[in-house]
Amino acid sequence: MEGLSFRETIMRVDDSVDLPPAWTCLRCISCGVKSIARKGKRTSPSRVLHKAGQKQRKGIRWHVGLADTLIHMLPDALPMASERASFLEHLTVERGLAANTLEAYGRDLGYFAECCATADVEEPGQIEEGTVASFAGFLSSRYGHQAPSIARALAAVRMFLRFLVQEGVLQRDPGSTVDRPKLWKRLPKALTRAQTECLLAAPEAQPRRDQDEQAADSSPSRQLVAFRRNRLSIRDRAILELLYASGLRVSELCDLPLEALNLDLGIVRVTGKGNKTRLVPVGRAACLAIRRYVVHVRPRNSGMRDLGRLFLSKGGRPLLRQAVWALAKRHARKAGLSEKVSPHALRHSFATHLLEGGANLRAVQELLGHADISTTEIYTHVDAQRLLKIHKQYHPRG
Repeated sequence: MEGLSFRETIMRVDDSVDLPPAWTCLRCISCGVKSIARKGKRTSPSRVLHKAGQKQRKGIRWHVGLADTLIHMLPDALPMASERASFLEHLTVERGLAANTLEAYGRDLGYFAECCATADVEEPGQIEEGTVASFAGFLSSRYGHQAPSIARALAAVRMFLRFLVQEGVLQRDPGSTVDRPKLWKRLPKALTRAQTECLLAAPEAQPRRDQDEQAADSSPSRQLVAFRRNRLSIRDRAILELLYASGLRVSELCDLPLEALNLDLGIVRVTGKGNKTRLVPVGRAACLAIRRYVVHVRPRNSGMRDLGRLFLSKGGRPLLRQAVWALAKRHARKAGLSEKVSPHALRHSFATHLLEGGANLRAVQELLGHADISTTEIYTHVDAQRLLKIHKQYHPRG
């Protein structure tokens, strides 16, 4: 494969797809995602890979930035491809891990295989303690990963090596003596109640300039644009309201089926990490926003491609996590919030505001879907900081 160019390496024509004569299907041999292109027109490989990697931005940089100079860095050509595939199959079948977790583990093992390739390690038996120990420095210097990302990647590698020992591929575990990097405990950044109200109202807050333009131009095309914008604002308001009312993770929100929501009872059935199911109450304001979306907006987008999901994109497909992150940041800027607001900030705000109101820690743990209460206890430190601030402000000797 060393003599192949970037274009020849990354793309292959896929004849299994039935298309009109003027079109062809190109398949990325790195990740398998297909892209449709017109025959005779030069198609940029990076454009095809950009489409293929929309779900994982770092994946784009990985096999777009390196494949033109290092042909062996393609995932299928990296060392231990069969062992990595067996490990991911084990996680899927026997451990039942979520798709996003499998994607992250596969990416981390790809980085480790790349690190092994640079050290001329081709077989699992050649892996030593030094190989695993150098992996952290490799991620930091080559990709600029921080300590939390490095710790997660090392955890994936150690699981992989233990799996190889259990399968008899390795006689001993070379990663057992490698320490994880020290991690600082960071307090979650929650919004205040006033900031949360501003964020929730932002989708339907129309700027004054748009109101003036809409009043001056009442043409059918202008009305159509305003109608589509209004539909998206109703959907975005329902998304933000549900995130704050129930403390859902972004992946849980995107995978939420329509049938899991009971607006009459104000309850949503959520399937979280490890396929664990929990029932979470939904407040009145969120129920009203979701009902508006389900009645007036969703039927216009639903079709064969919606997979029964509650929240859909403009094209009628299930909403992606990246789209939820983008809309949260867009409406945060619209609301004038200076903090870096993410959908997870609404989850933090949900837990923090419950504890500030006197909720029981164990109840908050159940609502958030935490397996260990120590994960939930971090929100008590946030509340303690608020108490210290109050003490300092009002106590005569504070």
